[in-house]
Amino acid sequence: MRILMPIDGSPHSKAALAFIASRSGSIDAQPEVELLNVQYPVSARVVRGAGKELVRQHHAMESDKVLKPALALMKRAGLQAEARASVGLPGAEVGRIASDGTADLIVMGSHGHTGFKSLLFGSVTQAVLASCDKPLLVLRSDAPPKGESLKVGIALDGSRYGLAAVRFVVKHRALFGAVPAVTLVHVVPDLLNLVSPGFFGEERVPGFRTEQAAEMQRAAFERVMAPARKLLRGSGLMVTEAQLVSNHVGEAIATHATKNKLDLLAIGSHGEGALRSAVLGSVATRVAARCRNALLFIRQK
Repeated sequence: MRILMPIDGSPHSKAALAFIASRSGSIDAQPEVELLNVQYPVSARVVRGAGKELVRQHHAMESDKVLKPALALMKRAGLQAEARASVGLPGAEVGRIASDGTADLIVMGSHGHTGFKSLLFGSVTQAVLASCDKPLLVLRSDAPPKGESLKVGIALDGSRYGLAAVRFVVKHRALFGAVPAVTLVHVVPDLLNLVSPGFFGEERVPGFRTEQAAEMQRAAFERVMAPARKLLRGSGLMVTEAQLVSNHVGEAIATHATKNKLDLLAIGSHGEGALRSAVLGSVATRVAARCRNALLFIRQK
């Protein structure tokens, strides 16, 4: 497995490093870890005044402050890692390097807020999400998951993006421990409590009988689960399934992840790769806004 880790020395960045270090006994025998630190460029006026060489030395020194301790941590964990320093706008630079490289996964910490009034993630993470479609694992807490075998949720919606998340977990199962507990999560509509916009606000839609609703929900759940089960067949993973009933999909998934203390939630997202549009799909955005679990975004089809 090839892992790209943008790091900046922040507590959340250190949590991402600690997470990968804790996986050393689980990850493939020869993982390739690339540690990346990006320094902000200085103005042309500063370059003219200080000289290019002095500026270069300053950037190198600042990168070393972050990269050397991280390399030492990887070495103590028994992982082979390389260090790379770059200069530019961090989000765009990380996205460019990730897109040009062959990483299987980007792992980074993010201090973003969990409300719609501000960024869901830090600006660097937002830019990475917008600029490349590599799988991205975002650690959102100063304390990374500590268990050897993780509790992993995979949110499914019937799309190929959700199935891509299943394929990623199967292919890179070692990342999640020797015996990870995988839960397939799908939200079916609450047919007994449907509402629609009306002139005076939301109006209740005539519902189904309880038996009708239950049968339609079961059928919808089975349609989504069937292809995922096929992908998981023979994987050796311990898998359970969770049928959630709600008309607010993102909120239901986030509540499930929090209540069940999932270490990580994998989400296939079809969000557009441009800052001017939604970086993540609406469901993934709502999940990110309402829980602090580690999130694995799969943008590939």
